[in-house]
Amino acid sequence: MSFLRHRFLSPNSAPSPSPSRDPSPKKGEPVTLIPASQLHKLKNTKRSKRWQTLIFALGGLFGLVVAAFFANQHDVINLEGLVDFNLESLIDVIPAGIVKDAKDITRHERETVNYDSFSVGLHLRSQGVKALHPVIMIPGVISTGLESWGTEEASRQYFRKRLWGSWSMMRALVLDKASWKRHIMLDKITGLDPPGVKLRAAQGFDAADFFITGYWIWSKILENLATLGYDPTNAFTAAYDWRLSCANLEHRDHYFSRLRSHIETAVLTADEKVVLVSHSMGSQVLFYFFHWVEAQAGPGWVDKYVGSWINVSGSLLGALKGLPAVLSGEMKDTAQLNAFAVYGLEKFLGKDERCEIFRTMPGVSSMLPKGGNAVWGNKTWAPDDQPDQVVSYGTFINFKESNSTQSPSNLTVEESLNYLLKHSDTWYKEQVVDNYSHGVAHTSAEVEDNERDHRKWMNPLESRLPMAPNLKIYCFYGVGKSTERSYFYREEQDPNSSLNVTIDTSLMMGEVDHGVIPGEGDGTVPLLSNGYMCARGWHIKRFNPAGVKIKVYEMPHEPDRFSPRGGPNTGDHVDILGRSSLNDLILRVAGGRGDQIEENFVSNIREYSDKVKIYEEEESKIKSLWNFH
Repeated sequence: MSFLRHRFLSPNSAPSPSPSRDPSPKKGEPVTLIPASQLHKLKNTKRSKRWQTLIFALGGLFGLVVAAFFANQHDVINLEGLVDFNLESLIDVIPAGIVKDAKDITRHERETVNYDSFSVGLHLRSQGVKALHPVIMIPGVISTGLESWGTEEASRQYFRKRLWGSWSMMRALVLDKASWKRHIMLDKITGLDPPGVKLRAAQGFDAADFFITGYWIWSKILENLATLGYDPTNAFTAAYDWRLSCANLEHRDHYFSRLRSHIETAVLTADEKVVLVSHSMGSQVLFYFFHWVEAQAGPGWVDKYVGSWINVSGSLLGALKGLPAVLSGEMKDTAQLNAFAVYGLEKFLGKDERCEIFRTMPGVSSMLPKGGNAVWGNKTWAPDDQPDQVVSYGTFINFKESNSTQSPSNLTVEESLNYLLKHSDTWYKEQVVDNYSHGVAHTSAEVEDNERDHRKWMNPLESRLPMAPNLKIYCFYGVGKSTERSYFYREEQDPNSSLNVTIDTSLMMGEVDHGVIPGEGDGTVPLLSNGYMCARGWHIKRFNPAGVKIKVYEMPHEPDRFSPRGGPNTGDHVDILGRSSLNDLILRVAGGRGDQIEENFVSNIREYSDKVKIYEEEESKIKSLWNFH
C-alpha cells in the first residue's frame, strides 16, 4: 500500500500536463453561444467518463481480491501466498491512461480533503492566542489502537503490532481470523485478558492521531495545537483499552491512577489548571474519572486541578446503535448493505460472531442508552417526535408481526434493555448489571447515595457533576446528520443462528430504510444523547449542585460533496475532529480565551429537552402528587 500511495499521491511526481485548448473557430465559421452552466456540465461529463473508467478498472481489481478470498475459504488457493505480491508489477500492467486519471482524480480529492490544517492555529496565533493550559485528550472507541504484548507462541507474530487500528489488524482479520478473534475478545467471565493473550492500548500521540494510514482522527487538532506552542511537554493523550469496563481499567491498567498523576504533574509544571478534551465514549470515561478521583482525593480535587472540560460529541446518554449491536450484531451500517455485500459480510464475519465479539467487550456495553422512557419515550410518545411522524420514536424496537415469544409487542428502550438481558447468557448479563446502570435518580438523596456506587458513575442521570464551582464545561457537537433512532425487527429465520431476532432489512416504508428509522444526531450519537445534559440536565440542581457553568456550541453538518470525510464543515461524529470551527473553539479554550465563546444552538434540542420527563425535585414531587390524585 505504501508503494501505491507513493505512486499515486507523491507530491514530487510530475503533474499531468493540462489538455491543450481547442483551436479558435475559423473566420466566417458560425459560432453558437451556450450558457456557462451547460459548459460546466460538458466538462463534468468528460471528467465523469474518466472516473467511470477508473472505477471500472479498480472494481475489476477488487473483484479479483474478493474472488481470491472466497476461493481461499474453500481451499482453492492460499491467500498467504499473496502476502509478498509485488504491487509494483501490478502498476506496470495497468494502462498508463488509467494510472494518469487516478493521479489526477486523487490530486483533486487530496486538495479538497487536505485543507490547510495549520491555518486555524496560525490565525489565532496572529491574534495573540498561545499555549496556556496543559491539554490532555481522552479519545473515543475508534480512536485508540490496541497492540499485542503477548509472548506466547501464538502471539509472537503479532508482538507490538496493532490488532485494532492498523493494517496489521486487516491482515490478521483476513488471513488468521480465528487468532484475531481470540486476541481481541476478552474473557467472558472476568472481562480481562484470556489466558495467553495480552492486548494493551497504544500510547502517545501515535495512539490516536490516525486509525489506519490515511484515516486521521486527532491529527488535525494536534497540528493546530502545535502552532500555538503545544508539544509533548504540555499536551498528552490519555489512551485506554476501550474494551474494558471502567472498574477493570483501574484494576488491570491503573488507568485512572495514571490519569490523576498526569494531571497533577501537568499543573505542577505549568502552574495552570489543565484543559481536558474528550470525544465520544471518552466523555463517559472522563465523567467516571471525576467520581473516582473525588472518592480517592476528596471533593475539592477537580476544582483544584481542572480548569475546563471540552466535551466533543460526548455520548453521555449512550448511543442507541449500541443496543442492536449486542442484541443481534447489527446496526445501520450493516442493515443498509446491498445483498452481495451482506452475503460477503455474513460469510466472513456473521451476525452471530459480531454479536459475540461485542458482548465480550464490557466497554462497548457502556454505550447502551441511559435514562429509560423518561428520555427516550414510551409506546405513544417521544420528546423528539415530529408533528407528521407515523411511528413514534418511543417504540424503540418494533415488530411488524408479533406472533411468538421471540417477537413480542413493540418495545420501549427500557423494555428493549430487559429483553436483551433476558435473552442473553448469564455471563453477559452479569457484566452489564455489575458495571452499569441506566435509570434516573429523582431526588438529591438518591444522587448522593450513588456517589458510593461505581455502577452509577457513568450515568449522568444518576450521579452528579464534581463539586467544582470554578470548572467550565464546553459541549461541542454536530447536528443535522441522519442518525439511527429506532428499528423494525423480525424473528431470525436461520435455524443455524444462535440469535432470536434480527433487523427486518426487507422493510422499506416511508422513513423506514431497511428496518432502520432515522432521527436527528451526528450520524452515530442521537441528538438527545449529545445535547440533553448540556442543554437541560446539568441545569437541574441535583445533577449540578456546585453550579458548574456549561456552554453549548452546536455545529450543523454541511459536508463538502467532493470530500469523503466531509471537509472543514462536517458535523459527523468522528470527522468533526477535523472541522475548522471545532479546532478554533478548542484552541481558544486551551489558550485561555474560552470566555469569548458564545452559545450556539441550531437544532431543537432545548425544545426536546423541555419535554423530557425529568424535573427539579420540588416540581417532581408536585407532579407525583397530581398523578396520585
